[in-house]
Amino acid sequence: MPPALPSTPPGLRRRALALGLGAWGLWPALAPGLPARRLQFPRDHGSHPEMRTEWWYITGHAEAGGRPWGFQVTFFRSRVDIAQGLQSAFAAKQLLFAHAAVTDVQGRRLLHDQRIARAGFGVAQASEQDTRIRLHDWTLERSDAAPGAVSRYSARVEGASFGLDLRFDTTQPVLPQGQEGLSRKGPEAAQASYYYSQPQLAVSGSLAVEGQRMQIATGTGRAWLDHEWSEALMHPEAVGWDWIGMNLADGSALTAFRLRRADGSALWAGGSWRAPGGPVQVFAAQEVAFTPGHVWASPSSGARYPVQWRVQTPAGLFEVRALLDGQELDSSGSTGAIYWEGLSELLDAAGQPVGRGYLEMTGYAKPLRL
Repeated sequence: MPPALPSTPPGLRRRALALGLGAWGLWPALAPGLPARRLQFPRDHGSHPEMRTEWWYITGHAEAGGRPWGFQVTFFRSRVDIAQGLQSAFAAKQLLFAHAAVTDVQGRRLLHDQRIARAGFGVAQASEQDTRIRLHDWTLERSDAAPGAVSRYSARVEGASFGLDLRFDTTQPVLPQGQEGLSRKGPEAAQASYYYSQPQLAVSGSLAVEGQRMQIATGTGRAWLDHEWSEALMHPEAVGWDWIGMNLADGSALTAFRLRRADGSALWAGGSWRAPGGPVQVFAAQEVAFTPGHVWASPSSGARYPVQWRVQTPAGLFEVRALLDGQELDSSGSTGAIYWEGLSELLDAAGQPVGRGYLEMTGYAKPLRL
């Protein structure tokens, strides 16, 4: 665990906000509402250090070595307000964190690793001009594969027992979440973030497990990228959230999330749906409902995670099933949280598989203290 830092970060979703960054205590007690604005690219692919929390998150699946795999690569940036007035070049004004994981579906195991460093000195950096992030030897970069058209993301990770050298090519336009990229995360206006997704990314490259390098089989991989940044805090009643990002086989993209109270009831919800070539359909808070099914108990943390869900949305009723129950990640060495993040299958109301993606569940091992 890194040295103790001041005390409290961010609002929803995924990652930084709540994957435990709040445990560092880096956030002030109050945050103003965010103004609506049009996202500008490539600038908004880059870092926003004036905002307190940010993350770039890629999840996906592919076949390699004749076997199915899932993977996660996440970079977080967190502004340390208490350090902003310090003059020393060594002051930890911005912290960078990273999580990476590989799900071995056939081997029924999860491999994961993590990194943390203060920004600067060539060790950790996040460009403001575009997605160019480095944390020691882990990197994530975006480039234009075709001028003015296709984006390509490249991720390189070398963990203790696995490695990822992956490329992700966009096949669809950017998907702004919420109202043109301003996404509410709670009943108060201050609980919001700027948020866009890149669904249906085509995957290529290779992965290595325990020294064995395997090429991604052509046409077998799909991934999802989220980029989100915020000043917002989670609502005081929220203890965590449940979230899905699903690529459907027909090219559609489904997002759904809810924030939970301690009794398991929904405090807020939302999401979106986009069919290929169609407009984004934004879900209102009262239009999304998560109903838990099968529960898996972690032998490590004791947390009980619903690894099967029925998710009601305006786009239809879906079922989400984890392809491996044991996909819990312990990030005590970086953000400090224990959470569940894993490859899952999406089924329609008739029980037919229609897509795959990732399910994330936070606040089950212990409430997120933001």
